[in-house]
Amino acid sequence: MPDSERVVVDGVVAVEAESGEEWREGGGDPKTVLLTVLVTVNLLNYMDRTTIAGVLTHLQQYFHMDDKQAGMLQTMFVIFYMLCAPICGILGDRFNRKLIMAVGLGIWIVAVMLSSFVGREYFGLFLFLRGMVGVGEASYSTIAPTLIADSFTGSGRSVALMIFYFAIPVGSSKSINQLTFAFSGLGYIGGAYLSLWTGAWQWGVRFTPMLGIICLLLLIFVLEEPARGEAEHAEGMERTSVKEDLIYLTTVSTYRWTTAGFTVVVFAVGSLSWWTPTLIEHAYAVQHATSVVPEGEKASVALIFGLITAGAGLTGVTLGSTIAQAWREGRWGLKASHRADAVVCGVGALAAVPALFACLITASHYINVAWVFVFIAVTLMCLNWAINMDILMYVIVANRRATATAIQTMISHLFGDATSPYIIGVVSDWVRGDDVSQAGNFFSLQKALFIPNAVLIFGGAAYLYATFYVVEDQKTAAHKMHVHSSWEDDDDAEGGRALLAPAPRSPSASEADEEDGVETIEEEEGGDALLAAVDAWEALARLPPRINWRVSYDERTGTPDLARMASP
Repeated sequence: MPDSERVVVDGVVAVEAESGEEWREGGGDPKTVLLTVLVTVNLLNYMDRTTIAGVLTHLQQYFHMDDKQAGMLQTMFVIFYMLCAPICGILGDRFNRKLIMAVGLGIWIVAVMLSSFVGREYFGLFLFLRGMVGVGEASYSTIAPTLIADSFTGSGRSVALMIFYFAIPVGSSKSINQLTFAFSGLGYIGGAYLSLWTGAWQWGVRFTPMLGIICLLLLIFVLEEPARGEAEHAEGMERTSVKEDLIYLTTVSTYRWTTAGFTVVVFAVGSLSWWTPTLIEHAYAVQHATSVVPEGEKASVALIFGLITAGAGLTGVTLGSTIAQAWREGRWGLKASHRADAVVCGVGALAAVPALFACLITASHYINVAWVFVFIAVTLMCLNWAINMDILMYVIVANRRATATAIQTMISHLFGDATSPYIIGVVSDWVRGDDVSQAGNFFSLQKALFIPNAVLIFGGAAYLYATFYVVEDQKTAAHKMHVHSSWEDDDDAEGGRALLAPAPRSPSASEADEEDGVETIEEEEGGDALLAAVDAWEALARLPPRINWRVSYDERTGTPDLARMASP
């Protein structure tokens, strides 16, 4: 870029447009177009995940399903999704990502449409097609975030991921990866009301694949794929073996603990998004002493739940990302800390516990009060959607991010929402026993839903434990990509300084040796002494701003080797 300037963002030296806000420009800006297309497809992605939940009671009547079989619909989807995610992630780190996403989206469109034509005697076939939907979505959800990471850096990346994960609350209700709580609203509303207006649940399912055709065309003809590590100007991003990638991921402690925390949250959100509308329907029947909930009331529950989750999801994603950014950069009177992202995720999960408990307790007597607590709980659980992915992107090197995303997706689904709807259904059936009354249905499901409420505590604890490792893991990833991490300059003992703080006065070599005890580094072959470590870091900060410097590091000390640096 001819008029670019060097900036330090998110701990990485990067080159951006002179305005520093290129991603916000409209028109033909490739980054804006890329983000728009990815957000659109992600919205549709999460909408489809909950259209089935919006017509779940209709499906139970059509296929004569009990709660256990109903829970299997989501479980089957997530199993296919979970098993295919690692394959798509591995391919995404090695081959054309745009092509992989297009093929997956095509599979999803065909599977969803075919499922709407299955006869009532072929429940097994319907279950299989719901699983095939997971194959298509796995190819998109694991790869799309890496395209954003390769197009943006720093706060621009955080904002882009925040916008991308808006689709979770608005499109669905949550399945994940990433999750569905924000755009889950449109999925519930669309599925429930289309089935009501047409008198057939099939049309509540068919509207998403119709929109999917448009998204497929956008993906093929509009989206431009960036190079891996392009935004960070990463070097050495050569193809590695699958074994090397997996071994590498096990060495990143932050990745391990955030994956554990994310898995627990997915377990809770997956079960709640699936069963909350049914719980409220049972609560309505208990309060009105009726054995049959009117169809209009079922649609109303789906509408309210959809609107609540959409609003709460948007609020949570926005608040989480905004608070984390402000805290990282020392704004709003907060002391700058690189651990802010993980802390916000952990606090959000822990704070959701009492809100969720209150919702379950009040539902049988005060449905409107329960809706309020649903809003609060969903908001708190949505704080981590965008932040969790942001953490992954800056602690993992560029050529392994798709694999890391895929493995995290597999684990979070395997131990999260792949099993939670089914587990809740089994526990509910066991607690209810032979009691087929509406009161029996409500209280058995209520008791079963205390399980995800309790496990959220462990999710919050895992995120908080990750704070002990996140700083070092970010620095390590930056060095492996041969880019400079500004986190190197921060004083961890004092909580860290603002990322964009001006460089301090440069002491002379003698002052550095005398006051700080810094030893100068001797050049191995030339015999000339290099700059002291402190001088090297500060000289790096004072390089001419309009040159895209490529940083080399001394292998023994890890400090910038200015003697080997060069501009392109």
